[in-house]
Amino acid sequence: MERNPTMARIPLDPPRSLFVRLTEWYSRRTYGAVLDPGAAIAHNPRVLRTYIRYEQALAKWNRLDPTLKALAEMASAVSIGCSWCVDFGYWVNANDGVDPAKLRDVPWWRDSDVYTDLERQVMAYSEAVTATPPAVTDEMVAELRRHLDDAQLVELTMMVSVENSRSRFNSALGLTSQGFRDRCEVPAR
Repeated sequence: MERNPTMARIPLDPPRSLFVRLTEWYSRRTYGAVLDPGAAIAHNPRVLRTYIRYEQALAKWNRLDPTLKALAEMASAVSIGCSWCVDFGYWVNANDGVDPAKLRDVPWWRDSDVYTDLERQVMAYSEAVTATPPAVTDEMVAELRRHLDDAQLVELTMMVSVENSRSRFNSALGLTSQGFRDRCEVPAR
């Protein structure tokens, strides 16, 4: 797996408490590697515990179609420029059954012909939510509401906000691709 931990702005070898060792074991067992964001967060065990609980709670959200959720997260990560999130997001979502062609084309979604109108609306909305300041318009929300109920719109908006947090954390600390995408059988564009 390709990795450049020297680019990280924080050491990726946190103090080795029992909790950190258990977290690393779980990460290796689940993902095949210790996730760099986890290694970075582990410098503060209280933050790590909170973050793990947070991600476990997010995983239970299920109102939004998984493909729409994946495209929203990927579009946000691409907008921010988080190569770690794009790499990991591609791998985890491809393994969860999202069409790899759709994941692969997110950086070029405006020029790609693999997306439905709703998927395009979701990615445009994700970019607008990610912009600083947010650039969401009433028209965007009205179009989405033609396809999504209130609970789905809330989940979509929150997932983009969550991805903003992840991507900005990783980018700020210099965390880059860990080579997860290379484990997929789909070749890069």
